[in-house]
Amino acid sequence: MKILPIALGATLVCVSAALQSQPAFPDTDEEVRVIASRPAVARALTIAQELDAVSENELIELTEIPAPPFGEQARARRYADLLLAAGLTDVGIDEIGNVVARRPGHGDGDTVALAAHLDTVFPFETDVTVRRRGNRLYAPGVGDDTRGLVLVLNVARALIQADVRTAGDVVFVGTVGEEGVGDLRGARHLFGNEGPGIGQFIAVDGGDDSRVVNQAIGSRRYRVTVTGPGGHSWGDFGLVNPAHALGRAMYYFDEAATVLVNDGVPTSYNVGRIGGGTAVNAVPQETWAEVDLRSVDPAQLDRLEDTLFSAVERALVDQNRRRDRGPALESQLTLIGDRPSGAVDASTALVQRALAVTRHLGLSPRFGAGSTDANVPIARGVPAVTIGRGGTGGGAHSLSEWWAPSLPNVAVQRALLLLVTSAGVVD
Repeated sequence: MKILPIALGATLVCVSAALQSQPAFPDTDEEVRVIASRPAVARALTIAQELDAVSENELIELTEIPAPPFGEQARARRYADLLLAAGLTDVGIDEIGNVVARRPGHGDGDTVALAAHLDTVFPFETDVTVRRRGNRLYAPGVGDDTRGLVLVLNVARALIQADVRTAGDVVFVGTVGEEGVGDLRGARHLFGNEGPGIGQFIAVDGGDDSRVVNQAIGSRRYRVTVTGPGGHSWGDFGLVNPAHALGRAMYYFDEAATVLVNDGVPTSYNVGRIGGGTAVNAVPQETWAEVDLRSVDPAQLDRLEDTLFSAVERALVDQNRRRDRGPALESQLTLIGDRPSGAVDASTALVQRALAVTRHLGLSPRFGAGSTDANVPIARGVPAVTIGRGGTGGGAHSLSEWWAPSLPNVAVQRALLLLVTSAGVVD
């Protein structure tokens, strides 16, 4: 069965039932039911939904603070202030820029993290003013993942206001560097030697309230650079042209990669940026392209990588043969991003609880694969899933991005219930 990617901001895709099944664990459904019925948890679920319904102003405020990868500092400071105001006392910004707020547990249990990412794909100069059309809010980054930050904040508030006592510590996180060239640097730091000792990880990203993402889509990102002597478009015609070679290389790559991605596990590729040259009437000395390769299968990534390298080599051979004088073209392929892949087994307790919580809230769960902060813990053997931020939206990673509430919004209740069920609840 062929599975096609579906763009949902966090790059989430459907996973065929043939690839994964949902083994029945009735005890987990009962566990969720019992915990949800505890008075403190029931209060928290009600409070969370009430808070979520009136949190639009904070969504607008955070959205209008620019936060490109490596430029999240202002948004991080404001988010830390909001977590402090929520009643958390152990709040800080770590060495790499993550906002980390710990709520101590009252017994034995895993430290469980609930995280959304601070950064967006948009550069500083982007107009991030929020505009309203009906019940929709339009602005770059309003959904991905600013809305996730607000959801995490509301879960923290609800747990504190309802005085829910967990066995394990709970860590609320706003990560840096989830998007693009950030290359998951915030999540990598969380799971480094100096991290907060997270035993289970829940990422909030994407917009689907039914999907449980337990497969990590790995990616490799390359900058392909082609260089030559350069010159005048008339007087130096006949010299090798890096732009011609780069275009030929991307054509060869596209032709071969199309065959590859249609014969195997879910895989994608994208030429995202192309640049170089100095003027329309100058033979460029340098041209470049940035290429994104993705798959849930590391072996498929290897094949895509080989295909890219071969296409560039072939294009340079072709173009160099065409020159009538001067030095030959040269190329360099530089790895600029490398996201790990992997999967959490469907029988793992965290995955089963995510399925059970989804069913408890009246939804039909389904598995998915994604490229999110959860890739890092999954690749390192730490149980991790990604769940949706709620509401409806569209245009992710575009200037026309929008988000709108869907009431009653169960996403915040889903996140809260999965968090406390995983951390354990004590009387």
